[in-house]
Amino acid sequence: MGRVQGKTALVTGGASGIGLSSASLLAKEGAKVVIADFNAEGAKAAAENIRKQGGEAAGIFLDASHANSIEEAVNFTVSHFGSIDVLFNNVGVTNLQKDLDIVHIDLDEWDRLMNVNLKSVLLGCRYAIPHMQKAGGGSIINTASMAGFTGDSIRSAYGASKAGVVNLTKYIAAQYGKDKIRCNGVAPGLILTPAAEKNIPPSVLEIFAKYNALPYHGEADDIGNTVLFLASEESKFITGQTIQVEGGHYIANPSMADFNLMAQGK
Repeated sequence: MGRVQGKTALVTGGASGIGLSSASLLAKEGAKVVIADFNAEGAKAAAENIRKQGGEAAGIFLDASHANSIEEAVNFTVSHFGSIDVLFNNVGVTNLQKDLDIVHIDLDEWDRLMNVNLKSVLLGCRYAIPHMQKAGGGSIINTASMAGFTGDSIRSAYGASKAGVVNLTKYIAAQYGKDKIRCNGVAPGLILTPAAEKNIPPSVLEIFAKYNALPYHGEADDIGNTVLFLASEESKFITGQTIQVEGGHYIANPSMADFNLMAQGK
């Protein structure tokens, strides 16, 4: 207990899934948490649940496609709790119907994903860093994705935006490290959030399981615990890194899974 005691954290996209897990774990370990989400009612409900468990939290509306909304979320955090020590830029969107291969991608969708997935990270940092400088430091954590390290048949804009998050993380770390501001990323693989469990067919989950090095899928708390570590002083000498939390899905030659089946006589 108390791994982030006395810190204030702003978690964007915190009403569900990875964001909710991270906000809950941060609060459990002593942080005062602002949960900002487009689903304002969900953010407020999540904050209320934290308060019922003895934590300190507030839920607010956030539209990550608009700079003024991001600035307002940062300013609310500082005015409500007195500081912003941790910023978790977690908002992200995807669209499997419009974000296609390079020839067929909807160009408006490209612009939307770059704005929400990448520019919102820049803006969150732009507004939070001056407060962190005045306070003598802070920790910024950005949600990237394994899509930022690999190629795919679709989701070209999503992958490019997340690759941008990985590199922007390094730039922020390099530019503000002397101010004792750390910036790191977390790159999830397939994570079984409630939304993923609802929308991903069992046949697709089987394909992912085949190529995981570990014999199970990830859960939201696997990312939340990584965020908690990066927010805490336990990671005080780590910056500019993106931690891949993906069950070993991408570490081996892709034929390895078939070789394993062959060895098992399957």
